Amino acid sequence: MNDTAVEQLLARHAKTVERQLQLILARRVDDPKRLIESVAYSINAGGKRLRPALVLETFHACAGEGKDDEPAHLAAAAIELVHTFSLVHDDLPAMDDDDLRRGKPTNHKVFGEAMAILAGDDMLTLAFRTLASYADPGVAVALVRELARGTEAMIAGQSLDIDGENQQLSLEALQHVHRLKTGALITISCRMGAITAGATERQLAALTDYGQHLGVAFQIVDDILDVTSTPQELGKATKKDAGIGKNTYPGLLGLEKSRVAAAEHVAAALATLDEFGSSADGLRGFAHFVERRSR
Repeated sequence: MNDTAVEQLLARHAKTVERQLQLILARRVDDPKRLIESVAYSINAGGKRLRPALVLETFHACAGEGKDDEPAHLAAAAIELVHTFSLVHDDLPAMDDDDLRRGKPTNHKVFGEAMAILAGDDMLTLAFRTLASYADPGVAVALVRELARGTEAMIAGQSLDIDGENQQLSLEALQHVHRLKTGALITISCRMGAITAGATERQLAALTDYGQHLGVAFQIVDDILDVTSTPQELGKATKKDAGIGKNTYPGLLGLEKSRVAAAEHVAAALATLDEFGSSADGLRGFAHFVERRSR
């Protein structure tokens, strides 16, 4: 799958999840207007929507191409709600203190810090409420469990990232931070898609490995882009990590070795998909996209 095909696939899945998110937001008629405006501002800001796309593509990998992926739509929306909540809170002055996200002013720059915090809280709660609405209670419980696990790991990773500022972490410690901070939500996206498709234990294990390797590769490339890209290209501030003492792959290994490490994780992710055949071509395309992305 070439880059154009991957971009088209991401765009198609983005439209699907955005329709679902609009349906969810449209039901909030009795909630405070300013709060919903703040939530909608960040939800509608665009982005690659990679995590919900992973939900939909892992569904296809397990259920087979051509199968209606509607059962995975709520899970895809929930994972995007949690991801967006994490971005809104990451951008706050007490965290990364960023002014730009997805090419637009960050939420707290538009709505103020207090409302941005509440909007993030609201998105997190809404994600679990969305999963609880699944008609099959067994699927709902399984998905809630997965999302809770992924969110807890993401928050733990962010905590370790903050605590590690201005300290020299070992490669092993940095990998642990990456697996939690970024890798956990990507891994859970894969698992949630598989669960909605009724995946076998073997399929679920393979897609868990895929997500773990893809998540680390994504964060390595993100670290590289912070050094090599511009705010105009990336849609957010760049060249900040070193200035605030963050531990990154380029800071520890240099750019070339970091690129090699990303490629190794992408190769490992691809190797987990051998048993799926052509139904996992979208996932293969996403792995290559993560390695080659420029924004």
